[in-house]
Amino acid sequence: MFSYVIKRLLGLIPTLLLVAVLVFLFIHLLPGDPARLAAGPEADEKTVALVRADLGLDKPLPEQFISFFVNAAQGDFGKSIRTKRPVSEEIGARFWPTLWLTVVAMVWAVLFGLVIGISSAVWRNQWPDRLGMTLAVSGISFPAFSLGILLMQVFSVQLGWLPTVGDDTWRHYILPSITLGAAVAAVMARFTRSSFIEILQEDFVRTARAKGLSEKVVVIKHCLRNALIPVVTMMGLQFGFLLGGAILVEVVFNWPGMGRLLVDAVEMRDYPVIQASILLFSLEFIFINLVVDVLYAVINPSIRFK
Repeated sequence: MFSYVIKRLLGLIPTLLLVAVLVFLFIHLLPGDPARLAAGPEADEKTVALVRADLGLDKPLPEQFISFFVNAAQGDFGKSIRTKRPVSEEIGARFWPTLWLTVVAMVWAVLFGLVIGISSAVWRNQWPDRLGMTLAVSGISFPAFSLGILLMQVFSVQLGWLPTVGDDTWRHYILPSITLGAAVAAVMARFTRSSFIEILQEDFVRTARAKGLSEKVVVIKHCLRNALIPVVTMMGLQFGFLLGGAILVEVVFNWPGMGRLLVDAVEMRDYPVIQASILLFSLEFIFINLVVDVLYAVINPSIRFK
């Protein structure tokens, strides 16, 4: 297992390098002049040129990239053009609210999706299946921003049960996490149902039933482990979906996280913050897929030897 993890870690190095190159090129293709924005609308060309030199934007692109990559490898992403604070401090203040929101949304979405998917597969074509798949289709079809606005209108404005903005208490996480995780729970439910139905038709399941084992033992002991292999893979992909969806949800709920920071940085052409934020999102996505690969190897040990 240790050698398998080391191989996966070494395989991440080219991916991280490619992501860094693409992020750098993407940022520099954005319209607008960050030096002009930093200097102010009334600054003359001489002042703008001085600001551009101070930001290092007057250097050739290859030299800018090398400087960016070397500094980023040391944890130095420069200073924000907008606030003049170190980018690491800007991100540090916003990282944890986004991470906890994503984790909470992922946990409830996976648990809810697994329960609905397994129930729908076991009671296929019966009322639990119809109810579960109706909820799943609704979760996929309903846009996140519309769901967020609807939840705010009902539970915050009309009923006054839950707060709408901030991250001070656990109650602040309820509406954003439901909004963020609804589509993921729906996808997990449908995928789990499909995987479980396929496993339930295997010969070893028929053999277990023929031996007189109860349906509960057959489902939990014999089906669950095998059905979880493709589901775990899907979890990694859905975590990436949550990271992207968090940006929209944070805007709707004015959540003080990375998504809100990234939107503000794009509006102000704050290159250092944009680069660091996208790179961090990419790193999180790569890391969670590494964790999924390890879980995949734990569930199915034969993967380690392939």
